[in-house]
Amino acid sequence: MDQPISPAERAATQLPPGGLSGPEFETPSAAGAYSGGEGHSGGEAHSGGVQPDEARPARTLGPLKMIWAEMYKYPGHTAMALLALLVTASATLAIPAGFKLIIDNGFSAGGDPSDIGRWFRYLLLIVVVLAIGTALRFYFVSWLGERVVADIRLKVQDNLLRLAPSFYEENSPKEISSRMTADTALIEQVVGTTVSVALRNVLMGLGGTAYLFWLAPQLTIWLVVAIPLIILPIAYFGRRVRNISRTSQDRVADVGAMVTETLGAMKIVQAFNQEARENTRFSSAVEAIFDTAKRRIMLRAAMTSIIIMFIFGSITLILWRGALGVSTGEISGGTIAAFVFTAALVAGAFGALTEVYGDLLRGAGAASRLNELLNEKPAIAPPARPELLPQPPRGSLSFRNVTFRYPTRLEVAALKDFSLEVEPGETVAIVGPSGAGKSTIFQLAERFYDPQAGSIRIDGVPLTSADPAEIRRRMALVPQDGILFSANARDNLRYGEWDATDEDIWEAARAANAETFLRDLPDGLDTYLGEGGARLSGGQQQRIAIARALLRDAPILLLDEATSALDAQSEQLVQQALDRLMENRTTLVIAHRLATVRKADRIVVLEGGQIVEQGTHAQLSDAGGLYARLASLQFANHEPG
Repeated sequence: MDQPISPAERAATQLPPGGLSGPEFETPSAAGAYSGGEGHSGGEAHSGGVQPDEARPARTLGPLKMIWAEMYKYPGHTAMALLALLVTASATLAIPAGFKLIIDNGFSAGGDPSDIGRWFRYLLLIVVVLAIGTALRFYFVSWLGERVVADIRLKVQDNLLRLAPSFYEENSPKEISSRMTADTALIEQVVGTTVSVALRNVLMGLGGTAYLFWLAPQLTIWLVVAIPLIILPIAYFGRRVRNISRTSQDRVADVGAMVTETLGAMKIVQAFNQEARENTRFSSAVEAIFDTAKRRIMLRAAMTSIIIMFIFGSITLILWRGALGVSTGEISGGTIAAFVFTAALVAGAFGALTEVYGDLLRGAGAASRLNELLNEKPAIAPPARPELLPQPPRGSLSFRNVTFRYPTRLEVAALKDFSLEVEPGETVAIVGPSGAGKSTIFQLAERFYDPQAGSIRIDGVPLTSADPAEIRRRMALVPQDGILFSANARDNLRYGEWDATDEDIWEAARAANAETFLRDLPDGLDTYLGEGGARLSGGQQQRIAIARALLRDAPILLLDEATSALDAQSEQLVQQALDRLMENRTTLVIAHRLATVRKADRIVVLEGGQIVEQGTHAQLSDAGGLYARLASLQFANHEPG
């Protein structure tokens, strides 16, 4: 009998909507291949169920224009990096020339000791210049890499904060997070390493080849034949090793997902006695990693063997031909030494370029994906000449014949021909079954979306004519879950009014029934609340959210089922805080709790995106319609005794 597929197994083989992107894998460097050293794949294994795949290489280097544009903002650092690059490439090529002079003039019989010292001083000077130039190149190139990535991240984040929530409904936040981390890290590698390596190897390859033709034209022709024999197997085996390395990283990601899921659900695993099955699944995944690693090791071993044979075989043949030339007096010993040294540099340079181009294409792919985020236009944006909202605020809201469909659910209307007038200072409760469109009203009121038909007005001004930021300044939201940030209590409380003083914060905390537990925290307002406020209970988180809304001091209050997930004691404290918060404010309440419904000036009952009833609690209870049925089902247990 087949075993059921677990969520971790599904996660390892499926991608979320929109397609995800993940960390790039570094290719085995040419230098590592020449030395016979083991390459590495730097793919980062994510924890979590779904693994983003890597940024696909671009077809051309065109998307890298975005990176060049950022680099050109720092012409001084760019010029210094290029100058240092030119100096180091020239100094590297000067070393074989120095060896030639030393061997020909210093090692010959009867050489003048003063001349020998002079040639070695020249060689030491070249080494010093190379060392200083390399340090400067590393500094300026690395500085440019970090600076360009920082600027791109800032620009992308700035644009992301402008985009409407509809964008994040259609595009996975995990994918966007991956672009902000893995793709920018790949761009940092391109600017800080790849471009520098590419330019250095181009200079050394071309300059070294010219020097070789000057040294020994006939030997150079032999070398021109030998270099492709070295590069082709590197390119072939390198591609195979990269593919297997990616497969290996996928298998590692599978294990990471499996461990995260199993440990996170350990109570369920043990409660249903599935330890043995989970261990079997884990063993299979680990063995899959090992099998993939074996193939990679075999390929690396074969590649290393062939490359060493080709490189040292070519050097041996060239030395053989050179030795014959020395014996006949055609060339000097210093010339053959300089030739072999330079030939190794040239072969290494051209070999590295085959890898560098692939890295540049992957960097271009990452730049293209980030450029998409940079060029994304907000669906909700202020008009060219926004209409000013009246002062002082009145707090009225008007929905007139509104029809709205979510971008990802166009086949179903969340609201149909919806009309509602909310007067200043009025408390309107919105009730209805799940999916009736209650939360959609809040989304539209804050202009996170625009309706496909109808109009919404605040204080008589159409939302589409006003600046969205000004609209939201007139509203304070208390969500169903008291969403908090990974920060201290003070920053969470003043999120609605960042300039609030500690005195204002404590006053709001007092009104929200949050003062007592806040003062009991180890460091008071400076206490870190953990990720998402994890160090607080649900009721405490909710009271923080209410205090945050109090500090906002907005004329319109939006309460999204603010007490639905609380126990009776927490609900009572939160409800008392809400009553104070609702005083002298226009309030829209998505209500499941009877206490809030009873105190509302008006109750609006939604079903299928339309108003089916409205009135007071007493009127609707007596009408015997949908509200009466909902009240008997949902609120009967909360009737006061």
